[in-house]
Amino acid sequence: MKKLSLLVIASAFLMSLTACNTFKGVGQDISAAGSGIDKAATSVQNKM
Repeated sequence: MKKLSLLVIASAFLMSLTACNTFKGVGQDISAAGSGIDKAATSVQNKM
């Protein structure tokens, strides 16, 4: 479970770094990454 969560977090972080073109884009990317992490955590929690 921890490996899956870590993989999701790392993937979201890397995607946010590659897609950032402006400071506004940085905020949007970080927000999207946070949403992805939240969904992954909820999914893992529901499986427990």
